This record gives sequence, structure tokens and C-alpha cells, in this order.
Amino acid sequence: MLKTLVNKYNIAGPRYTSYPTVPYWDNGTFSLKNWRSSLKKSFEESNSKEGISLYIHLPYCESLCTFCGCNKRITKRHEVESPYINAVLKEWRLYLDLFQEKPIIKELHLGGGTPTFFSPENLKRLINGILQSSKLAEHYEFSFEGHPNNTTRAHLQALYNVGFRRVSYGVQDYNETVQKAIHRIQPFEYVKRATELAREIGYTSVGHDIIFGLPFQTLEHVKETILKTKELLPDRLAFYSYAHVPWIKGNGQRGFNDSDLPAAELKRKQYELGKELLAQVGYSEIGMDHFALPTDSLYQSMINGNLHRNFMGYTASKTQAMVGLGVSSISDSWYGFSQNVKGIESYYSLLNDNVLPVYRGHILNKEDLVIRQHILNLMCRFKTSWTPERLNFKELPDVIIRLKEMEADDLLSINVNSIEITKKGQPFVRNICMAFDLLLQRKQPDVQLFSMTV
Repeated sequence: MLKTLVNKYNIAGPRYTSYPTVPYWDNGTFSLKNWRSSLKKSFEESNSKEGISLYIHLPYCESLCTFCGCNKRITKRHEVESPYINAVLKEWRLYLDLFQEKPIIKELHLGGGTPTFFSPENLKRLINGILQSSKLAEHYEFSFEGHPNNTTRAHLQALYNVGFRRVSYGVQDYNETVQKAIHRIQPFEYVKRATELAREIGYTSVGHDIIFGLPFQTLEHVKETILKTKELLPDRLAFYSYAHVPWIKGNGQRGFNDSDLPAAELKRKQYELGKELLAQVGYSEIGMDHFALPTDSLYQSMINGNLHRNFMGYTASKTQAMVGLGVSSISDSWYGFSQNVKGIESYYSLLNDNVLPVYRGHILNKEDLVIRQHILNLMCRFKTSWTPERLNFKELPDVIIRLKEMEADDLLSINVNSIEITKKGQPFVRNICMAFDLLLQRKQPDVQLFSMTV
């Protein structure tokens, strides 16, 4: 039965880290002026109540991983570090000029690229530069993405000293054949060392990222990776499907042939096996593709109904405003999105002219805000309701019709004022969200924009 459902629902679809999704942003009506206004409004409404989130993109890597879909710049020249940090701090100052009071930082995340490409001293300078002009929320959370091969004790200690307590390491898969195909060679011993160092220093949440559906990856490879993960028992895990979109990401994902990738049925078996093994160890599934031990804040936020999803993925708490700094970063005011330019040279040029380095975005209308809330509810709580009345919308009867077949397949239950996704339906949450995605329904793309849902 599962095989039949996989074949039926394995179509291209968004991962819904936002709504509207980026390909459906209305750039024609977007402007830097209305983006600034939307962020200012959001900040005034929410800063004193909950603070803001910061995402900082650090794009440099010393080598190219061929599975990676992130914006990155490959170099071994570390003299690029200081000018980039200076630029990020200048961008932050431009945002500070918008705000009438000091921002209260609730979440801060360093992503990449490879944040640990930067020296401990430069990372510390970056964070101190942010904190000098800010306040900290009572229960703040700082996190960063570490590469097991180059995250040193000095990196971990320097970031710990400025408030970081969570780190996630990209593991992907421990099999040497798979690692060679994705150009990410990192022995288990390196991950073990980096994990134990973090705990020794005092980090309270260590995460690992594991991917299924990688080239040449078998069921046995996934089993081996999960069993090795069991030895280290990270506090949380991202266990997600490889998104193969070489037509978007360029040559980085052309390092192997499409025929080298596991078929949809095998990918689903890899996921089911991994999920079963993780459950045996004590992990609970959080939303889509995430797992956590009961002691981790992500699990606790799910139990308390506070789980949130944005461009950083699942987070343990929500802020209405999220500011993205650095090349390609995306900001979210709840009322609008903006994305920075992707090229480092154009990023520097705009900042030299004291201009926020934004090149596209979207201001949400009333319909967008309603649909966004429904999709967020489904992604974080596997259910949504159209009461109160403000969450009702004109096309709801059409959405219900689209969901009827999924209900017949036991993926969800449709109630008078709500729907709820079943355990069986949780792996197909992206498909269910697509039924609510009015922009996608109105205009199906002429070319494939998204990865496959399975």
C-alpha cells in the first residue's frame, strides 16, 4: 500500500519554509521602501513582546560538496573573512537605523557555506558587533552549523563564550562510496570528536544532519549511519530527503548522474527504516524530517504547541520578525519577505552606497496571510482549523475537494471546521499543503521548480 501511495504522491512540490514560496513572490509590486515599512511595523508590534530572530549567512567553503543547494563561494583564501564580517556588521547598522529601540535578540543562527571556515576570533568579533547594539531575550538561543572536519575546540569555546549553546553538524552519510560521490569525506571519528568536544565545553544541544536519497546510497548505508549515530546520541536530528535540483543549483549537483540516485520507492524505504531505528533509540518525530530526544527544546516546543517553521527550518520558538544578514539571506517580517543579492561583489557595492542589499521580495496580502497560517499549522502541528472566522477564505470549498482523495487514502481526516493529518499521512504533508497553496493551484509552473516530495 505504501509503495502505491509513494508512486501516486511523488510529485514536485515546495518544502514550505515560507508562503508564498519564493517562485511565487510578486517582485513587480515589491520595493525596498515597502519592505522597510513592513519590517518596521513588525518590529514595533513584537520586539518588546518576543524579540527578533537573526540569520547570518557565511558563504565561504574550502571545497564543494556536490549535494549542497546552498549559496556558497569556494576558496582557500582566508583573507576574505574580515571584509565580509565588516560588511555584515554594516548591514546590521542599516537595519538598526530603522528601529526606534534596541532589538531584543531571541534567536541567532549562523549558516552557510561553512561558518567554521571563519576563524574563532573573527566569529567572536562578528557576534560581539551584533550584541553591542542589542539586548538579549530572557530565554535566547544561539546556534551554528559546524563542519566536523574543521570545527575546533577554539571555535566551540569562542562561540560558547558569546552565548552559543547549540551546534549542528552535517553528517549526511558515513559510507565512503556515498561520501566520495557527494565530495564530503569525513570519518566517523571526526564527527565523534566534534560532538564530544561540544558537550565537554557545555553545549546543551548537539544536532546531526543526515540525508537519505543520496547517490549510490542503499538501505544498508542508512542503517549503518543511524547505528553509528546511536553511539553519539545527538540531542536532535534532521533526517531529510536529498533535494536534487541541478537545473536550479547549477554545476554543484552535476557531480553524478540521475541514474545514480535511489528511486522513489527505495528513498521511502530508507526514510521508514531510519525513522524506525530512531524511534527505537528514543527519538520522536518533530514536524517534517526532524527528530529530537525528549530532553531537547525542539521536542518540548512540539509538546507545548510552540513549534515554528521559517527559512531556518523548524525552531523551538516563534518571532514575528526575522532579519537575514549576508549574501542571499532571506528576511521575514511576517507581512513580507526580502532576499539579499547572491553575489558578494554586488553585496559589497550596495553596502558601500549605504543601501540595504535586497534584490527581490514579496509583501503579503490578506489572502497570503491566511494561507500562510494554514500551511504553518499543517507543517508544525499536522492540523489546521478555519475557526476563528478570520482563517476562513473563499476558495476553502475547492481546497476540501482537493483533499477528498487524500482522505480516501487515509492521509487525513476532514472535520466540520478543521482537518487533521494522520500518522500515515505525515510523510505526505507537503502534498497536503499544496492543496492549500492557492498560488500554485492557479498557476502550475511550466518547468520543474521544486524537488520531489518523496
